[in-house]
Amino acid sequence: MFQEPINIVITGVGGQGNVLAAQVIAVSAVEAGYLVSSGETSGLAQRGGPVMTHVRVFCRQNYGPLVPHGRATVVIGFEPLETMRVLFDYGNRGTVVISNDRPSYPLGCLQCEDSYPEVSLIKDGIKNMVQQSFFIPASELAAQAGTSLAANMVMTGCLAGTGLLPFGKEFFRSTIDKLFPNKLKELNLKAFELGFDQVFQQVV
Repeated sequence: MFQEPINIVITGVGGQGNVLAAQVIAVSAVEAGYLVSSGETSGLAQRGGPVMTHVRVFCRQNYGPLVPHGRATVVIGFEPLETMRVLFDYGNRGTVVISNDRPSYPLGCLQCEDSYPEVSLIKDGIKNMVQQSFFIPASELAAQAGTSLAANMVMTGCLAGTGLLPFGKEFFRSTIDKLFPNKLKELNLKAFELGFDQVFQQVV
């Protein structure tokens, strides 16, 4: 038994595979026999703007696609500053945070017009807001799997490794096996396993 719904908010910037990660989570939950509703919000995603996807997992009562403010069970952030920004709106003390530790610098920072906060300060701020947080070298782990573009599957594996979901990683593996063509299947499965192990070892 679990307290439904499990409210998952995934955040990042355009091009990081946010929506695909949400699809893998949602399909895996359905394959495990649960109900899912999902919604997406984005702002200039094709230009590196923020992208946020909501996935809600439940088994009895129907729920709308968007997580209410302050009700996230888990926030998955593909980028530290976006993670903190979304946590302010959707998090609470009991929210679990999983964040990639590598920044994706906005155009203004790259052009030296704006400044990006120190990542250590972002981490400290998040740790002060929630009781449990994981900061993952997702980009590096994805590169180990074959390409840094697979960081979204690393982060998906991290979610599975927390034990927050009422179904096991075999459903994720089955979904990845079905969704990806042969040449990308093994790469994404390896990225998923690297993420799973990274968090599972900390939880255990």
